[in-house]
Amino acid sequence: MSYYPPPGQGGYPQGGYPQSAPPPNHLVWAILSTILCCLPAGVVSIVFAAQVNSKWQAGDHQGALKASNNAKTWAIVAAVLGLIGSIIYAILLFAVDSGPGYSY
Repeated sequence: MSYYPPPGQGGYPQGGYPQSAPPPNHLVWAILSTILCCLPAGVVSIVFAAQVNSKWQAGDHQGALKASNNAKTWAIVAAVLGLIGSIIYAILLFAVDSGPGYSY
């Protein structure tokens, strides 16, 4: 007997992952985006990343997949916000340093 489903029913369960392997939790990316980029969005990403494995072990496969996707989305949001904030900071820093009328 094999694990493969009968023909015509697709390769994976409805969630998109085999039953033995949980979806990626993106915890490392969530932690790095929290420390290096944007604290509020990164914390949200960590919360969702922490839910993935526990939901998977409890049998909530759809919930684990959704938490995994939310963790990834919030890590991306944190990275983008951190990048935008860094660009704005650099622009303001150079604008103040090279502004007319300032002498030190």
